[in-house]
Amino acid sequence: MSRIDRILDTARNRYRRLSAAEVPDALRRGAVLVDIRPQPQRAREGEVPGGLVIERNVLEWRVDPTSDARLPQAVGDDVESVSGCSEGYTSSLAAAALLDLGLHRATDVVGGYHALASAGVLAQLSGRPVSVTGSIGQRPRLREVLQSDGGIARRWI
Repeated sequence: MSRIDRILDTARNRYRRLSAAEVPDALRRGAVLVDIRPQPQRAREGEVPGGLVIERNVLEWRVDPTSDARLPQAVGDDVESVSGCSEGYTSSLAAAALLDLGLHRATDVVGGYHALASAGVLAQLSGRPVSVTGSIGQRPRLREVLQSDGGIARRWI
């Protein structure tokens, strides 16, 4: 077994991962679905409806409730944060890093974006964006974001 495989196994043994089918229920109970994929990968594969985009390289700073660089959704250690990447590898390491920060409800999606797409969850989420909350007790808000290429992206926050 490679060293990275051992690190991945250790990370995944620290929490219970969610299957793609479990994601809608997690969102209904107030979880935040965090898409950690880089922009080129999101452009190639597609967006996650209702997902909060935080690229992996800044994740800890944006979700740490004690960080000056935190997002408004980083309201405390009790936020259920569900990380998703392309196939569920990087997101496992991200969830472990969030646990290290004290976010004790951090988890990830088994199989990532591809599992969400295969299970029909992306289609389900696109039809029901109001079931996604940006933080516990808040309704989502649609925000337009200016992208580096001059285009406009719509994000639920």
